[in-house]
Amino acid sequence: MSTSSPEAVKKLLENMQTDLRSLSMECKKKFPPVKEAAESGIVKIKTIAARNSDILATLKENSSEVVQPFLMGCGTKEPKITQLCLAAIQRLMSHEVVSEAAAGNIINMLWQLMENGLEELKLLQTVLVLLTTNTVVHDQVLSKAIVLCFRLHFTKDNITNNTAAATVRQVVTVVFERMVAEDERFKDIVDQPPPVQGNTNRRSVSTLRPSAKDAYMLFQDLCQLVNADAPYWLVGMTEMTRTFGLELLESVLNDFPRVFLQHQEFSFLLKERVCPLVIKLFSPNIKFRQGNSSAASPAPVEKPYFPICMRLLRVVSVLIKHFYSLLVTECEIFLSLLVKFLDGEKPQWLRAVAVESVHRLCVQPHLLRSFCLSYDMKQHSTKVFRDIVNALGSFIQSLFIVLNTGNPAATNTSTGGSGAQGAAQGAAQGGPGAGGQGGSLTTQAAFEYRGTWIPLMTVSVQGSAKATYLEMLDKVEPPSIPEGYAMSVAFSALLDLVRGITSMIERALAKEEEEAVHREANPDQNTQLEPGAHLVWEEMVSACWCGLLAALSLLLDASTDETATESILKAELTVAALCGRLGLVTPRDAFITAICKASLPPHYALTVLSSNTANLNKAKKTASKTTPLAKATTTHPPKMSRGNTGASYSIQGQSVQIISSSSESHQQVVAVGQPLSVQPQGTVVLTAKNIQCMRTLLNLAHCHGVVLGTSWQLVLATLQHLVWILGLKPGVGGALKPGRAVEGPSTVLTTAVMTDLPVISNILSRLFESSQYLDDVSLHHLINALCSLSLEAVEMAYGNNKEPSLFAVAKLLETGLVNMNRIEILWRPLTGHLLEKVCQHPNARMREWGAEAVTSLIKAGLAYKHNPPLAQNQRLQLLLLNPLKELSNVLHADIRQKQLESVLQILQSQGDSLGPGWPLVLGVIGAIRNDQGESLIRTAFQCLQLVVTDFLPTMPCAGLQIVVDVAGSFGLQNQELNISLTSIGLLWNISDYFFQRGEAITQELEREEAALQKQAQEKGEPLNRPFHPAPPFDCLWLCLYAKLGQLCVDPRPAVRKSAGQTMFSTIAAHGTLLQQPTWHIVVWKVLFHLLDCVRKSSTTADKEKIESGGGNILIHHSRDTAEKQWAETWVLTLAGVARIFNTRRYLLQQLGDYFKAWEVLLDHIQSAALSKNSEVSLAALKSFQEILQIATPVKDSAMPTDALAAMGVPPVLIDPLSAPGPGRPLLRSDSMLERLTSYNGAELQAPPPGEESALEDAALWWSAWNTWYRTGTDSTRPPSGGTGTDRPSFVPSQPFLTALVQIFPALYQHIKTGFSMEDLRKLGVILHGAVSIPISSDASPFILPSYTEAVLTSLQEAVLTALDVLQKAICVGPENLQVMYPAIFEQLLLFVEFSCKPPQYGKMETKHVANAKYNQIQLFTPAEWVALNYVPFAERSLEVVVDLYHKTACHKAVINEKVLQNIIKTLRMPLGLKYGCPSESTWKLAVSSLLKVLSTGLPVARQHASSRKFDTMWPELANAFKDFLFTKSTPPDNVSIQEFQKNEAIDVEVVQLISTEILPFAIFIPKDFVGQIMAMLNKGSIHSQSSSFTEAEVDVRMREEFSKVCFETLLQFSFSNKVSTPQEGYISRMALSVLLKRSQDVLRRYVDDERLSGRCPLPSGQRMKLDCQLLRQQVTEIIFVLKAISTLMDSLKKTQPENVDGTTWAQVIALYPTLVECITCSSSEVSSALKEAMGPFKDFMQPPVSRVQNGES
Repeated sequence: MSTSSPEAVKKLLENMQTDLRSLSMECKKKFPPVKEAAESGIVKIKTIAARNSDILATLKENSSEVVQPFLMGCGTKEPKITQLCLAAIQRLMSHEVVSEAAAGNIINMLWQLMENGLEELKLLQTVLVLLTTNTVVHDQVLSKAIVLCFRLHFTKDNITNNTAAATVRQVVTVVFERMVAEDERFKDIVDQPPPVQGNTNRRSVSTLRPSAKDAYMLFQDLCQLVNADAPYWLVGMTEMTRTFGLELLESVLNDFPRVFLQHQEFSFLLKERVCPLVIKLFSPNIKFRQGNSSAASPAPVEKPYFPICMRLLRVVSVLIKHFYSLLVTECEIFLSLLVKFLDGEKPQWLRAVAVESVHRLCVQPHLLRSFCLSYDMKQHSTKVFRDIVNALGSFIQSLFIVLNTGNPAATNTSTGGSGAQGAAQGAAQGGPGAGGQGGSLTTQAAFEYRGTWIPLMTVSVQGSAKATYLEMLDKVEPPSIPEGYAMSVAFSALLDLVRGITSMIERALAKEEEEAVHREANPDQNTQLEPGAHLVWEEMVSACWCGLLAALSLLLDASTDETATESILKAELTVAALCGRLGLVTPRDAFITAICKASLPPHYALTVLSSNTANLNKAKKTASKTTPLAKATTTHPPKMSRGNTGASYSIQGQSVQIISSSSESHQQVVAVGQPLSVQPQGTVVLTAKNIQCMRTLLNLAHCHGVVLGTSWQLVLATLQHLVWILGLKPGVGGALKPGRAVEGPSTVLTTAVMTDLPVISNILSRLFESSQYLDDVSLHHLINALCSLSLEAVEMAYGNNKEPSLFAVAKLLETGLVNMNRIEILWRPLTGHLLEKVCQHPNARMREWGAEAVTSLIKAGLAYKHNPPLAQNQRLQLLLLNPLKELSNVLHADIRQKQLESVLQILQSQGDSLGPGWPLVLGVIGAIRNDQGESLIRTAFQCLQLVVTDFLPTMPCAGLQIVVDVAGSFGLQNQELNISLTSIGLLWNISDYFFQRGEAITQELEREEAALQKQAQEKGEPLNRPFHPAPPFDCLWLCLYAKLGQLCVDPRPAVRKSAGQTMFSTIAAHGTLLQQPTWHIVVWKVLFHLLDCVRKSSTTADKEKIESGGGNILIHHSRDTAEKQWAETWVLTLAGVARIFNTRRYLLQQLGDYFKAWEVLLDHIQSAALSKNSEVSLAALKSFQEILQIATPVKDSAMPTDALAAMGVPPVLIDPLSAPGPGRPLLRSDSMLERLTSYNGAELQAPPPGEESALEDAALWWSAWNTWYRTGTDSTRPPSGGTGTDRPSFVPSQPFLTALVQIFPALYQHIKTGFSMEDLRKLGVILHGAVSIPISSDASPFILPSYTEAVLTSLQEAVLTALDVLQKAICVGPENLQVMYPAIFEQLLLFVEFSCKPPQYGKMETKHVANAKYNQIQLFTPAEWVALNYVPFAERSLEVVVDLYHKTACHKAVINEKVLQNIIKTLRMPLGLKYGCPSESTWKLAVSSLLKVLSTGLPVARQHASSRKFDTMWPELANAFKDFLFTKSTPPDNVSIQEFQKNEAIDVEVVQLISTEILPFAIFIPKDFVGQIMAMLNKGSIHSQSSSFTEAEVDVRMREEFSKVCFETLLQFSFSNKVSTPQEGYISRMALSVLLKRSQDVLRRYVDDERLSGRCPLPSGQRMKLDCQLLRQQVTEIIFVLKAISTLMDSLKKTQPENVDGTTWAQVIALYPTLVECITCSSSEVSSALKEAMGPFKDFMQPPVSRVQNGES
């Protein structure tokens, strides 16, 4: 029931009233004031109870009044009343209804009672209740209460003293508990304490809260009191003992460490007051200030005082334990003092107490770690941790060396010691039963060393430092220390130190491993390891191992007790294992060496150990430097193990006594035997302790083999020697059994050890069995150690036939047998050693055991159920069987034969279920060499045929690849051609088998693969097999292809051809089985590799003629050199590869590097196409065509949506826009991205996702284009140098060139989007070159059409088709493509020129195939070159030009690049030659083309007249007209009149064009040009006259129609009604001037002719006829002129006078006389025309109004 519940409150009120009534009754008579106060108190309580709901709170408010009657009662000093009052007060306190004021009054009243010595125990009880039930008492009141308790502690009454002491302790605790509670209340409020100004005011506690302040003042005064200074706060103290003060300080420090760690004021006290105080008191020379009490008599000045010293050590222990982090420097001082107290000069009790304190430290490994971190690992700091361990070691050694005679307990050493010694000796000799009577001394454990005997007692439970003397708080005098106590504590401390450090580090390591596993499982969680943790552990071990080893080795040497020995050995084993785990090799080896030495007989010569000890001494010297222990550590370990005096052995029956100063004299001898050495001398003995150490060694190896590393050498060497001494020999499986040595009965074993031997043998076997739990590295260390031991045994066994030590060989076998599950990792070193060193040894027994081991291991390996099973783990199976093969390397003649026999036995017994044995069998069959001779090869081949025909279905699929390899090797041997060819047949059979059983093989291989993969994953290795990571079944095919590939480049043509056909047939027939990624390997590793080899061989093949194919076989002339034979191979191979690329394109395109493969293939095609062998080059182009026809052409916008789109060319293959400038290198970097972006004019950052496949596709085509370009360039480049006399090295054939050009259109469809001007230029060069190449005369009749047919050769057709495809593409392509038109025109015009000027091929002289005039074919002598007939080709080109110009005349590029001018310029040549052209059709075509071109082009030219782009064209055009209309060439004789008239009609067409297309638009045309045209028209319109009437003249005259048209044209432009511009006026003036001039000429000529005709004699009939014709023409002409004049006159009349200049007038008037002369003409038609012409002249008989000069008024 709680004190605040209603029931409790009610009861409290009742009790109080009862108490007050009782008080009133007691005081009624003697003390009336008290009675009255009591009665008023009752009223007060009733009032409170009636009026208030919260009674307790009101009671507390009024507690001063409520308590007053009781205080007055106490003041009476009457015992009965006082007791009643105190009880009542306590009741109030327990209900927490006492206020601060009331509490102060109570304390004052208690103080008075104390001073009067009344009710002392009751007082203490009241104080305690007051302080524990509430927290109202603070500050001075509290201090008064505490002083009161202290005062009562120093009374004369013992009971009171002890009660007061307990109360003081409790009150001190309460004060600090209050502070803790206060901190807890305020823990969430972070208050910023004001900064402490230095440490000037030591009592500055203003920053502390009330309870904390009380605690601070109390602790401070305790320090003052212990220091014998006056207290600041505990006013009224009369006396105090230092021991009690130290106890109080210790309890506060121990119980409330957080107070000191959390509050800097308290930390300050700790540093400034407590530590200096402790250090001061530690000085034993201090005089102790005592209080008035005589409880403790002061000690002599110089001697330390036990009670103080012991308490100080307790305080120090607490300080170090809790406040080490605060007091690093101070702790260093304390620890150094502690180490000093262990010195021999110090009193025994002090050393005992000090060693107990050290023991307390040793059981706190984390504290030791901190020491190491703070001192040992800091530069220039005391190596405290090392010193502690070394001090312990020195302390133990000093106990053996110096015995303090000053110790009272030491007086009985001589008697008791010798007695115990004797008993122990008796026990040792009497065997286990001697201690059976339960005697206390006889069985006592002890240490004995060089005559010093020290008993061992149980001092504390393992792991806890239960001190004896540190707890003697009641003792004043130093106690006597029993003998052996200090040694026992030090021994425990050592063991606890080892145990603590190792378990701490082991835990940390285990945690670290867990975290590492956790980290691997959750890589995203980043857990931080404590940095430097390993460094601390390593430093700890490094600091302590020397001291530990020195002490433990000495104790091990001195120990006479089996349990103690066991503890020491366990400690050494633990440290060795820990060092191993931390990778500290030197200390690990040191401890292991110590155990090993302890296992062997004393002074046993074992080189491994002695060399190791020497190294350790060096290490220890460096480790210990100048510590006090240095001397001990460097001298003891070598000597410590055994005494230094020589030991002699004498065998008397079976009892052996060792005479030695060492402790061995008390050890039971259990065995005598021979040492293991080359020359054994004498015998050695083993004691029970040796056997115990041996067991520890076995235990170490068994449990900690993982960390032994190189120490296996030490351990195993020691075990080998012990086994040898004990006479254990190997039996079946390598286990050691007790056996007799061959040399004789030199081994003597006691019955005790005889019963032990099977156990030891069993443990030994278990040790090697446990090697299966070692990790791989440790296992290797074990194997290496065994191998080196074995090597020593092998060395020792050379040169003698004695029994060798078979320990190592037996254990190698045993280790191998238990590690079958991971036999791979140790198999090679294991079997390698056995095969090389043991099996070839001259010692028969050694060799026999080596062979036994190898065979047993192989048998066990094959019998073991491996996972995956051997059948699926080919690598392991080969590994296991390999030694069987290796045995054949042992140089014995019959080995090979035996091996074969065993293989045969395997085949016979297990042929159908051979499984893992197949590789070996096949390996043996396939181990053929060309030097083995035909018969052996034939025999082996028969075996292979048997395997292929009978055993393929039963063979595990892993063996199939080997079958392929073996069959391949038979194909490659050169002893027997038929076997090679048959083996290729076998390969075909094998491939058929694969195909038929593909599914089953695939499943089995995949199962095996999974097992292998799993195995590889377990070992963390990648899977290792050929063609990984292709699927296993595919790998089988790849091996087959690889073998066939090798055979395809065999030196023998027959083998090559057969292998090539087989290979491509196999890929074609069975390639569908391959998975897609495998094709990658097929392409790169098989096909391309093969192409490389074939190309290399073909280009370097010999050109010497081969006479016969061996025997009587004749060779055809097309195959009579090695080069030609290789050419056949090249053709076959290239065609095969191209076919695969074609038929499997969609599959190959899924491959990542299809683009690269494509490029490589194109490279091969190119190099073959450029081969000088026409068979190869033509075949290459066929392959090129084949791979280019792979996809149907698509519109340039659309892209194939089929599998092409899925083609996965990685972006890295598409180079960025790397090619600089307009010229682009023809590399892959001529990237299609650039081409595709070039016409957009923008740089694409990256293609949009949907277009990627299109881009990749484009990359392929561009690559093909580059190849085509390189091939074309190289093959059509004319030969350099040399005239026609030298036959050029190589001229490509027409079929080759045709095929080359025919490739372009198909190719262009795919590259047109990026096809640039530069590319067009390249194309032009190739086309031009190809057309120019002549043909060999022997081929000409087959290629050339007869000249009568105007037919193009297929090459010429192809060239025109190529250009046609281009221009059509440009036509429908985007605008920016149209800049290519001029280039196409240029190319075509070049071809047009061929009609008159055939091309040259370099400097080669060619004969023309025909004479244009006579159409006859001429045949030449062979080896001459014939040029083709280019006329049909040129004419066709011209037609194309016209057609194209018609379409493109208006294009900007066509205008800018002066295409029209170029056409005219080109046409001038045939137009000028006219009848001189090689073919008549040429000039006719030229003129009709010109007309067509001009009809299209002239409007365009006029339109752009202002831009002056056509300025240069006009003169060119004028010249063309002139050259044609007035040609210099004469028509051939056989031209008929009709023909001539047709030709004239052509001339007329030209003039008509001038009249319709040129002159009407004269204002847009240069004046010079118009002038030239006018002059030409003038020239054409005049009929020339000549005196002679030759036929030629007649012909010219017959161009009447032409003249007429010219004249009409002149007349038409002679005047103009409307002159809108000066330019028009000028054309009219010019036309007028020409017209008038011509009219004058015609009229004159007519008058002259009239006169002449009057005088002529009559001509002959024909002349008459001709003359009439001419006359008729002339009459027509004159009438035409007269009409023209009359028309002109009319026009002039209507024209404004200022439009006509003076010269025109003059010319018009000048006509008049001539007209008058014509009046006499005889023709009536002329007369009437004349009349009309002369009429208008009347208007000009008077001068005009204004003068006009030069057309301007």
